[in-house]
Amino acid sequence: MDGQENEEHANRGEDVPATDRAPRPAPRRDGAGRTGRRALRRTGVILAVLAVALVGVVLGVLAGGRVSTDIGPFQADLSVAPAFGGGTKVDIPPLGALLLDSHDGPTHLTVELGALDQSRTEALLDDPASINRASQSAVDDVREGVLRLGLRTLASAVLVTLLLALLVFRDTRRAAWAGALALVVTAGSLGTAAATIRPEAIEEPRYEGLLVNAPAIVGDARRIANDYTRYAEQLQRIVGNVSQLYTTVSSLPVYEPAPGTTRVLHVSDMHLNPTGWQLIRTVVEQFGIDVVIDTGDITDWGSEPEASYVGSIGLLKKPYVYIRGNHDSGRTAAAVARQPNAIVLSNTTTTVAGLTIAGIGDPRFTPDKNTSPAGSGLTQQTADQLIGVGDQLATTVRSSPRPVNIALVHDPASAGPLSGTCPLVLAGHTHDRQVSKLPEVPGKGPTQLMVQGSTGGAGLRGLEGEKPTPLTMTVLYFDKDKLLQAYDDITVGGTGQAQVNLERHVVEDPQAGVPAPVTPTPTR
Repeated sequence: MDGQENEEHANRGEDVPATDRAPRPAPRRDGAGRTGRRALRRTGVILAVLAVALVGVVLGVLAGGRVSTDIGPFQADLSVAPAFGGGTKVDIPPLGALLLDSHDGPTHLTVELGALDQSRTEALLDDPASINRASQSAVDDVREGVLRLGLRTLASAVLVTLLLALLVFRDTRRAAWAGALALVVTAGSLGTAAATIRPEAIEEPRYEGLLVNAPAIVGDARRIANDYTRYAEQLQRIVGNVSQLYTTVSSLPVYEPAPGTTRVLHVSDMHLNPTGWQLIRTVVEQFGIDVVIDTGDITDWGSEPEASYVGSIGLLKKPYVYIRGNHDSGRTAAAVARQPNAIVLSNTTTTVAGLTIAGIGDPRFTPDKNTSPAGSGLTQQTADQLIGVGDQLATTVRSSPRPVNIALVHDPASAGPLSGTCPLVLAGHTHDRQVSKLPEVPGKGPTQLMVQGSTGGAGLRGLEGEKPTPLTMTVLYFDKDKLLQAYDDITVGGTGQAQVNLERHVVEDPQAGVPAPVTPTPTR
């Protein structure tokens, strides 16, 4: 029945059938709707406060979770960052890093050892017994630094969260809730790390970078930890001997050359040993060196972290002529070239202090340390490579507009083709100092080959044998005609030894390059 029929019923006074009545709207339940909306809004606010708190904690930790502290003679930076697996990383530039499974929780600790403090290091050298005190205080230094780091991180996380919450909500109550959540989250994370700390993790580190070889060199860390007293005593003797070493070198007798003599210091195969730089600086100052020549292997792996090692070149304030060794990469050579006083030769010549010097880098890049010394076990392909670079340099020497006084190669196996092209060839690589004459070429003058030992004592590898590899360098004296007239071989006992020896050689006939009998000087 439609609306018209309903109207007729009404006009006659009849009731409209119930089935034909228009439906009435359902009563509104305003109270229940408002309750649902309030609950949804409250949930959204809670989630927003939680999100702001978490973001604030992350930003606060990244911004303020860092402190600087002294650990023994080192300046160290301690920092904490959010992480899933916990743990600690100890950065030791340029050698690499130690990774320790030290704790659980969402925090990762990084300890970066920086530069040595000069005054504290000198104090250790002057008083070797202070090594014991330094090792004991180092534990307290780390504990104090970590405590300050935790408090600073906590304060930074809460402060950043409060500021962020005020910017987002513009409501002090919600900002306070966000700050409280940040306090709970940060304190809980740091507390979890402290509760799960594993001190024994220091005995089972994982290594990155150059420290990959540390277990083989240093030995079993557990054994060293169990016998620390004996280890500390040995360390004291080494430190004491190093200080004596510097004193001894500074008092070495110096060859008295004729007026107009040019003094050249030949070094090679530093292999990252920082002691080598101290020796070089001492000899440069005491002997009045005009030019330093480096025949390569200044690093071990040619990696980017090692590039900082060559920064000591600039401190010498003398021309530093360098060729690349088989342990030096292209980036190593580039790092040397960036030093203001360095000259990198790559089948090129240069004139320094009146000496014309030609040099070429090693054709190989073999940082795995498995290459054999020159003339021992070389494959035919490698021998051909080495002779090939010698031929290249010989061509460069012959075409030089100025007569070449010194030619530089890294491996003495490359020296053969240079016979008769110049009076003197300097090399390294073998870690064994030798002086010889190259086979003469008919119609050409004689050529002397001088192979340097290792100025760095073969680096860390020098500790592998029963006796440490000595540190060696040679001072060459050239007369006004740029002919070799004498040379002093300086030998310093390897790590842990303080014996220093200087052997003076006077060349009887500079034109022939024949040395006189060796005259050793007193040693200390």
